[in-house]
Amino acid sequence: MAEARYRGQKVISVAPDYAENVKFADEWLAPRPGTDAALAMAMGHTILREFYVDRAEPYFASYSKQYTDLPFLVELTEREDGSLVPGKFLVASDAGAEVTEHATSEHADFKPMVLDAVTDRAVVPNGTLGDRFSSDGQGRWNLELGEIDPALTLLGRHDEVREVLLPRFDTAGQGGRGDMPRGVPVRTVAGRRVTTVFDLMLAEYGVGREGLPGQWATGLDDDEALYTPAWQEAITGVPGEAAARIAREFAQNAIDSKGRSMILMGAGTNHWFHSDTIYRAFLTLTNLCGTQGVNGGGWAHYVGQEKVRPITGWLHLANALDWSRPPRQMTQTTYWYMHTDQWRYDRFGADTLAATTGAGSFQGTTTADAVALSQRLGWQPFFPQFDISPLDVAERAKTAGEETIPYLVKSLKDGSIRFAAEDPDAPENFPRIWSIWRANTLGSSAKGDQYFFRHLLGVDSAATEEETPEGLRPRDVVWREDAPIGKVDLVLTLDFRMTSHTLHSDVVLPAATWYEKHDLSTTDMHPFIHSFNPAISNPWESRTDWETWAAIAKKFSQLAETHLGTRTDVVAFPLQHDTPGELATSHGRVRDWKKGECEPIPGLTMPTLVEVERDYTQIHAKFTSIGPLLESKGMTTKGITYDVHEYVDELGRINGVHRGTGTAADGRPKLTTDLNAAEFILSLSGTTNGRMATQGFKTLEKRTGVHLHDLAGENEGKQIRFADTKAAPVPVITSPEWSGSETGGRRYSPFTINVERKKPWHTLTGRQHYYLDHDWMLEMGEGLPVFRPPLDMTALFGEAPLGEEDGRSISVRYLTPHNKWSIHSMYMENFFMMNLSRGGQTIWMSVEDAEAVGIEDNDWIEATNRNGVVAARAVVSHRMPRGTAFMHHAQDRTVNTPLTERDQMRGGTHNSMTRIMLKPSHLIGGYGQLSYAFNYYGPTGNQRDEVTRIRKRTAPVDY
Repeated sequence: MAEARYRGQKVISVAPDYAENVKFADEWLAPRPGTDAALAMAMGHTILREFYVDRAEPYFASYSKQYTDLPFLVELTEREDGSLVPGKFLVASDAGAEVTEHATSEHADFKPMVLDAVTDRAVVPNGTLGDRFSSDGQGRWNLELGEIDPALTLLGRHDEVREVLLPRFDTAGQGGRGDMPRGVPVRTVAGRRVTTVFDLMLAEYGVGREGLPGQWATGLDDDEALYTPAWQEAITGVPGEAAARIAREFAQNAIDSKGRSMILMGAGTNHWFHSDTIYRAFLTLTNLCGTQGVNGGGWAHYVGQEKVRPITGWLHLANALDWSRPPRQMTQTTYWYMHTDQWRYDRFGADTLAATTGAGSFQGTTTADAVALSQRLGWQPFFPQFDISPLDVAERAKTAGEETIPYLVKSLKDGSIRFAAEDPDAPENFPRIWSIWRANTLGSSAKGDQYFFRHLLGVDSAATEEETPEGLRPRDVVWREDAPIGKVDLVLTLDFRMTSHTLHSDVVLPAATWYEKHDLSTTDMHPFIHSFNPAISNPWESRTDWETWAAIAKKFSQLAETHLGTRTDVVAFPLQHDTPGELATSHGRVRDWKKGECEPIPGLTMPTLVEVERDYTQIHAKFTSIGPLLESKGMTTKGITYDVHEYVDELGRINGVHRGTGTAADGRPKLTTDLNAAEFILSLSGTTNGRMATQGFKTLEKRTGVHLHDLAGENEGKQIRFADTKAAPVPVITSPEWSGSETGGRRYSPFTINVERKKPWHTLTGRQHYYLDHDWMLEMGEGLPVFRPPLDMTALFGEAPLGEEDGRSISVRYLTPHNKWSIHSMYMENFFMMNLSRGGQTIWMSVEDAEAVGIEDNDWIEATNRNGVVAARAVVSHRMPRGTAFMHHAQDRTVNTPLTERDQMRGGTHNSMTRIMLKPSHLIGGYGQLSYAFNYYGPTGNQRDEVTRIRKRTAPVDY
């Protein structure tokens, strides 16, 4: 950024506080916390009005037609009262054979349509999801339009104009829910009323056009019209003129530079309950201005979203896919939400979040119910899987004289076996062993740590929240009157220092630091592979992670000879992204087999169920060797399968081969050391193996029909070895594992391959989406970008209203931004760092809030809410906005943390006043891009909506 500024780049900082980046910005917009989407929606209104309607900017129109879903047709659904609401994408199977030859083709339900302006007919363009997985789609999965000119709007081609009802969430009463009538042009195709996503977008953003009925803004300064710059000013505090002007500059710069306008973000907006709507509102700006897939433009996300560059090798190593498939994978947010019983303290359900335009399908559904449904429909993983051991399923089936999978399906249907998410508090479903390494869950990342303490560990907790009242409890998840207090039997931690987590552990194994082992460091945010190398040998009893787990595996294998032996396991695997599992939910319509709406069919209406034979005596042998599945099944990443025979042979020569062990490892390449593991990753990833990248592009060419393999051609002979990374950081290779190109020395930007080579996005339409037509998205009123304010914690949980003060205490928004003075919890308690700060935990407050309740800088204060309590020192600063407090994350409580005045227990951490709150729509799966994949998709924890009450400590500080 410093270099770009020297070349004249303009920087706008959007932050509620006077953050570090504000000092270097040309302008500062300071929206109130949690209102970013309102600002973004107003900017979108400006861009749509001035660059799409008042004048049609050719660059934007061309980009939108080819790379976004704006021209795709959406059916309008008529409700019982005769009103219309946006419905499903019009797909080939809807249109019928009279309209398109694709109507009876393979996967016609997944071939959305556009209106061709040349022929004035509805057509199926190349590149849709149906093309990706159908036999007739071979060579068609690309973004080439050919003779088709997709019409962005039906205005001028319409049969009629109709009002549609669109949701809004900024009104008084009804929890902010309401709706608004807006007119759209309508065309009838195969007896169905349709309009385009673009026409719906203009209606959503309130951009009127002549001849269309409805409530429209009279101008950018109309403060009563939803999504105008003037409207957002009352919500965000950002002047409407500034919002409109900067949106205009962002768009004009994109025109002048052909897309080189960028939005750069950290993790902050990802932590709000409605984080997805915030993201979509900002992504709309980048897409409308044609910036995605352009170097110097688009979306640059830093912190919390990192991916591993050499992903194919890492994924197969981490999940032991060389020996056994499918793997067991889990989303942590859902796991801890259920197993720490935070669901038992919910005060609202999915129906509270539904839009007035919804069909009422969420009625009576709690978030815990949504989790249970997501498991049984195969949308998301959950563990344990069933209420019996998966090792016993095959034996029961054998006793019954049946095949394992049909027996299991029958048992799940009749209820004799249940999915575990339906009864997480049953003792047979408890997590019993908690093993963790290189993390500090209880001192850093456990949102709602007081519920972890109470229900998972069974120790003292400062949470005061009452459990969910009877009328709001789940209907599909068993409610046990006495919540479990303490579920795990063993906590095992590998670490090189004492943390809150190690202090609560039963067993702590000393671990090597990064100065004492071989390892790799890489993310998608920079273009190099780095290595860690031991500067000294492991001190005392410490071992590398690889050595430790190898030792555990060895002892486990020895015990297995008399305890487990060989057993048949069953794995319930969710419907996967980048597989035909994306085709499981036709039209995005939810059908629940438990309610009799369909039959339970593995891999379609429920998880894929797979038998796996496991010889537990061979765990150590398999841990320390490369298994044969890499050669027999190949390595698959993001839908591309690689033949790796020659690379595995090379690893045998580099790492050595096991001989004479009398185990499954005999004749297989070694994985006995961390260095062997690093070579595995480097040899078996396209970003570090040029031959593999070239092979992957050639495979992709067969499906897309476009030329790609030259992107890796210059590096086809390049193989990055660990020794190379020791000498210097090594640039990675352009690979189909990722969407950006670094060919010719250019820097990585996502989606450049999609834009420049016409390779589709991995979505329903093959384009970037504004519209999401899954049943749950429409029920939430979030089919299109929308503003949803922060949760009202007063109405939902009885917290004090923001700004309420009684002279002694004040209620403020409680945010936990990334710590600037530590690396997560590491170095937080460093002697020099603590001497340079306040010697312990701190909470930052505004001058106005502190003065209102008599707090001075460095005073001891106490912050409390229903989730817990924190004792800390106050940092009173002019940089802080009124009504907001910061407690920087991962301030562990290992040093200088007194007993709290309220409870006389050790003060908490930044997470003691947070808890996990799941948004049901984050659980969707089995439908296009809304499908689960490891480290790709899943629910977020969402703690930014919290409020806390802060007061000055009156009692003497006591440790």
